[in-house]
Amino acid sequence: MPLVGREAELKALAELIDDPGDGSGVLLRGEAGIGKSALVAEAASAAAAAGLRVLTTTGVEAERNLAYAGLHQLLYPVRAGVGALPGPQRDALRSALGLAEAAEPSAYLVGLATLTLLAEAAAVRPLLVVAEDVHWLDRASVDVLAFVARRIESEPIVMVATLREGERSHVQDAGLSPMPVDRLSDEVATELLDSIAPGLTPTVRMRLLEEAAGNPLALTELPAALGHHDGPLPVPSLSDRLGGLGPVLPLSERLERAFTARVAGLPTPARTALLVAALQQSDSVSETLAATGLILGSTAEPEILVPAAEARLIELRELAIGTVTFRHPLMRSAIAAASTLAERRQAHLALAETLHEHPDRRAWHRAAATAGADEGVAAELDRAADRARHRGGVAAAIAALEQAARLSEGQDRKAHRLLKAAELAVESGSRATAERLVRDAQALELSPRRRAAGAWLLSGFEDGVREDVSRVSELAELAASVAADGELEPAVRILWGAAMRCFWSEPGPAARRSLLRVADRLPVPADDPRMVAVAAYVAPFERGGIALDLLRKLAGVAGAAPEIDRYLGSAALQVGAFDLAARFSAAAAPGLRAQGRLGLLPRALAVQAWSRARLGDLTAAVPVAAEAAKLAQETGQPFMYGLATAVQAEIAALRGDHGQATTLADEAERVALPAGARPVLATVQLARGLAALSEARFDDAFAALSRILDPSDPAYQLALRAYCLAELTEAAVRAGRTDTMRDILHGLEPLAASTPSPALHIGLRYARAVLAPNEEAEKLFTAALRADLTGWPAERGRLHLAFGEWLRRQRRAAESRTHLRTARETFDALGMAAWGERARLELRSAGEASPNRDPDARDKLTPHELNIAQLAAEGLTNREIGQRLYLSHRTVGTHLHRIFPKLGVSSRADLARTLKTLR
Repeated sequence: MPLVGREAELKALAELIDDPGDGSGVLLRGEAGIGKSALVAEAASAAAAAGLRVLTTTGVEAERNLAYAGLHQLLYPVRAGVGALPGPQRDALRSALGLAEAAEPSAYLVGLATLTLLAEAAAVRPLLVVAEDVHWLDRASVDVLAFVARRIESEPIVMVATLREGERSHVQDAGLSPMPVDRLSDEVATELLDSIAPGLTPTVRMRLLEEAAGNPLALTELPAALGHHDGPLPVPSLSDRLGGLGPVLPLSERLERAFTARVAGLPTPARTALLVAALQQSDSVSETLAATGLILGSTAEPEILVPAAEARLIELRELAIGTVTFRHPLMRSAIAAASTLAERRQAHLALAETLHEHPDRRAWHRAAATAGADEGVAAELDRAADRARHRGGVAAAIAALEQAARLSEGQDRKAHRLLKAAELAVESGSRATAERLVRDAQALELSPRRRAAGAWLLSGFEDGVREDVSRVSELAELAASVAADGELEPAVRILWGAAMRCFWSEPGPAARRSLLRVADRLPVPADDPRMVAVAAYVAPFERGGIALDLLRKLAGVAGAAPEIDRYLGSAALQVGAFDLAARFSAAAAPGLRAQGRLGLLPRALAVQAWSRARLGDLTAAVPVAAEAAKLAQETGQPFMYGLATAVQAEIAALRGDHGQATTLADEAERVALPAGARPVLATVQLARGLAALSEARFDDAFAALSRILDPSDPAYQLALRAYCLAELTEAAVRAGRTDTMRDILHGLEPLAASTPSPALHIGLRYARAVLAPNEEAEKLFTAALRADLTGWPAERGRLHLAFGEWLRRQRRAAESRTHLRTARETFDALGMAAWGERARLELRSAGEASPNRDPDARDKLTPHELNIAQLAAEGLTNREIGQRLYLSHRTVGTHLHRIFPKLGVSSRADLARTLKTLR
């Protein structure tokens, strides 16, 4: 039967299918029975006719705890291509799909492998990827689908997903265009009902239209509940005929009752088989018949299901190919709801008995059949959780452990499983789930060790912003007590979590001292990277010298262990060694990429971008900050997203793009302000101060930058406040606030005496020279320029600019031009357009004209394109770039095809030469 009233939706789907080269997709959303599946069926039919290959997966509620069940269904037709994937991707995907034993695969490597597999298949024949009922797909499969949906922009792949109204799915945030599917208009609903049941009396017809309320499934299925009537049907009996439906019930319940009425009229063997099919986690006819046979005590043949097909509950044609397909998910749930608890338990036990070769499914069926505690079933679920985790299905593992806890005998075993699940939730970044599981565990009678474990688990969330800062001291005491019990590794982890809270929030000096005391007493080597980072976060100035010495020693082995490099990069940023911070975090990134640890990667990238921007290396900072923001948003890390976005605002301000700087700063502040994420807010004020400086709004610049140093302001951050002194001093001088600035310097001098922090001392040397009396200034400028500024080109440029400006004011124009010219060339090379323009204006006042700065690659390319261009210039192949950036190699090729004409180059060699001039 052709669809009626869906012309707009069908046209939009047809347009997608007609041009699959743009890699796009839609998310159909609407209530149950609204016609989402019918639209998908029409789209699949049109795609097949147009020569596209159609790959489909459908979520089933019973399968949502089976890791990668949906992905297995989707990729089964193209499984032959798995063997041709790059080694790490191949191993990850084979492990996820249960085709091989391997180390626990990264979900993002599985996603990249899926993307590559689909892209290769699409290169032969364009693809339509269909994901129905994504709210019931297992979480691991949903994450992969969302990963792919974000990255098919240049592939001949169209994705169509369906989601029931009122449900949530991660696919919603993957960039698919929303397509709401609404109820049919009264006119169309009447047309549809008349085509289905033309002989109804006007009264019955009107009541059915009211009951259906424009829902196509209701219009199609409710008339069947009336049976066949030759004459008029009395209105009072209609509700009875429809299974006792009343106007107060939701439409889905009215439909379920109508379907239940159909089931009640089936023969007992058919009802039994139908219940088994509704409860099982696959659509296999053979499995359904085997379990049904156990219940009936005799062999069950396929014909047992024919009455259900005749009642239009399942598809008869699917029986012929060995699958049971319900005509609508509501029919499946109606069948289960209409059965008794004893009948459902009997069906689950029969299914478990037939699934010896499928231990995970067997465990879930046994659990569903178990009402009270049963340690044997709990142990089965525990083992299922281990298998799910080994395959990368963390959400499935958590669900299995939580169910195992429910069935555990004894509170200690129950608590152990709850905390084990909470630990997995922490590792996967699922804060709400982890907090709920820990709360459930703490409600039990726990041993001291279990209670401590529950307390330190949540310290694994590194942002720490949502926690009360008073908890820092509690965490210090907890770390000490856990270490006293011989649990050194958990103690270090608690300490690290507490130290991170000192970065994101401000617990006060007493809490910081308590953390240091515990750290000093732990029997951990002083050069342990985590302890170096703890000291740097907790006491960036008091312990800065010790941390810098260790960081410089460890710099020689950077690149050996990405997790260690990430700790060290964070530590270096805290103590003002931005050159080392950029080095360590850059060394961490390749390893984190290769391991598919996209949860940690944006943290390393954000540190790298922050440091590169402060050093003035905008060519490197631009693509790194953009990627950090994108990945942080994708992996659900709002504060890292805010930090990376704030760095992008800073870069925009340095490049003179003030409108973009304002937009990005506002976005970062929107994310950070409600939670008081201090590093984000500090960087926002830095970006605003830089923008105001370049626009000669010096009062605004001073106001913005001085907020970072005000302990009562949410933008105050203990370490970062000391790392923008050059900008603050310039703003103060030009705003006539030199006395205030001298007071600020006086307050920072004790820090300089306690730490060799490069950023602090570079800033102080600049400030002293700019604020000095004329008779002392030249000596201080010269001394500042003689300091080691290797790797700090922006700071050297600022010194030359300030010195040149001072010399010009002293009427020493010829001498000033040398410094101003150096500043102009430095800022032009760095892409700091606003500062370069200032140097040009000063040079003009000193009597020398400057050539206009021509736009370079930084201006012509997007951050994403610049990233790809730089990797291509380094000699990486498209496939290697794709693996580095989690894209298909064909998408990389498409980007390069756009990049070459933008830069006026025709080869990778030309590209390398063009980009080399920017360094």
